[in-house]
Amino acid sequence: MDLQENRDRMRRGELYHAFVPDLTADRIRCASACRRFNNAGEVSRRQSLTLWKDIVGDSTPLPPLNEDPAEDDKLLQKYPWVEAPIRMDYGYNVKVGEGAFINFDCVIIDTCLVTIGARTLFGPKVSLYSGIHPLDPAVRKGLEGPESGKEIHIGEDCWLAGNVTVLPGVTIGKGAVIGAGSVVTKETMVADEDRDCRMYQPFIWRWEIQPR
Repeated sequence: MDLQENRDRMRRGELYHAFVPDLTADRIRCASACRRFNNAGEVSRRQSLTLWKDIVGDSTPLPPLNEDPAEDDKLLQKYPWVEAPIRMDYGYNVKVGEGAFINFDCVIIDTCLVTIGARTLFGPKVSLYSGIHPLDPAVRKGLEGPESGKEIHIGEDCWLAGNVTVLPGVTIGKGAVIGAGSVVTKETMVADEDRDCRMYQPFIWRWEIQPR
């Protein structure tokens, strides 16, 4: 198996194999970075951001340290605020905009690109699942079988309340509000142009095996 081609297939949302050496190592790296972030306890905003950037593989430097803690926090206001614990598969496929807030117990399966817009707010236990397993068990084959994914894009100024689940291929438009407990499926959500936002009621995902 060509490992680079396999990785490229994953990012394109095509069938690929997850349990190969390089992707397994990537998941182990991300899991370790998440544990460091989750177990950090009471740390400064700068320390928290440093640990967060390690999860998502962001090597861009933070602004130079200001010795005054309050002034240093002001330098970091544009960065996302993320509450522990959080869990991801790879981390490097997650892009979070300025001033976004991610509450505790967030899970992001970032098989494919997952983007979260600036100033978007997550309640507790929000889950974003970009990965897909084949519905046909003859193809799925447990650990030996292939999987795939679809990108997830959440616009700016959205609010996803507690326990929202977003499934593969979903785009949520700018300014949308997703009610607590909703399961957002393949529909594209777009904010109502006549109002500041629209409240979306729960959606149900139904798994169906297509006839052969």
